[in-house]
Amino acid sequence: MSKSWDDSIFSESAQAGFWSVLSLPPLLLGVLGSLAYIAPLFGPDTLPTIENQLINFADSFFSKNVVNEIIEPTVRDIVQGARGEVVSVGFVISLWAGSSAISAFVDSVVEAHDQTPLRHPVRQRFFALGLYVVMLVFVIAAAPVVAVGPRKISSYLPDSWDNVLQYGYYPTLVLALVLAVTILYRVSLPKPLPTHRLVWGAVLATAVFVVATMGLRFYLTWITSTGYTYGALATPIAFLLFAFFLGFAIMIGAELNAAIEEEWPAPTPHADRVRTWLRHKAKAMGDKDAEDVPDPQPEDKAPVSPS
Repeated sequence: MSKSWDDSIFSESAQAGFWSVLSLPPLLLGVLGSLAYIAPLFGPDTLPTIENQLINFADSFFSKNVVNEIIEPTVRDIVQGARGEVVSVGFVISLWAGSSAISAFVDSVVEAHDQTPLRHPVRQRFFALGLYVVMLVFVIAAAPVVAVGPRKISSYLPDSWDNVLQYGYYPTLVLALVLAVTILYRVSLPKPLPTHRLVWGAVLATAVFVVATMGLRFYLTWITSTGYTYGALATPIAFLLFAFFLGFAIMIGAELNAAIEEEWPAPTPHADRVRTWLRHKAKAMGDKDAEDVPDPQPEDKAPVSPS
């Protein structure tokens, strides 16, 4: 807890949440704009299915007001004009803007592990951009499969498996979140830890985010039923709170991993040990070769005869 406080966990979480909110439209533009070209290859109803699944996914975490007033209108508007936006300069700019959230998360994870001096800030910003592009390509490639796959699979399964598919959705979603956070922790660090040492923080981050979003949804539902609201600011404030808890969850998970590493340092990976051994071996051989080279002898000069 003291390390989290020293690392300004609340300010880092607020910063990550702020950039997450600003990065949402560019992210949706990149994903949906590219899917406007790719999704029809899997069937004419693939893009509408992805659109509906994206809104349903958001409805699993965010409150009704946030989904109905922010996320759903944004998704619908982007889908209508997404095909033309992909070939514009604005799409290229959106890549930089959309990577701001990834950059904030990478900065938070690196700072939690005290590895900030190991990577130059400019290099880290472009690293976050590359990580964002890789994530974008993966989401674009996986979205049609996720949209079409369950229907294809369910058509080959007996009816008795319907309940298994229905109740297995949320456990699968939680496991996917744990895996995604673990990968984020792994690739963010200049000197990464073993993957199994990062799972504890990923589990904590997922648990904190799920519990926080459920509690926030319950609170927003209750406060709305009482008639006390913030008026037009209620929905943006709620969205910012969800984004803050996302940043807080990732940050506190990284702090847990850093605390575990500080108390019980991980052994040096075998690849690093081999690399160090080869480096010392090469240095020793170089020093030995330098010792074996004979010193240059002065040339014998012919005696000068007296004139």
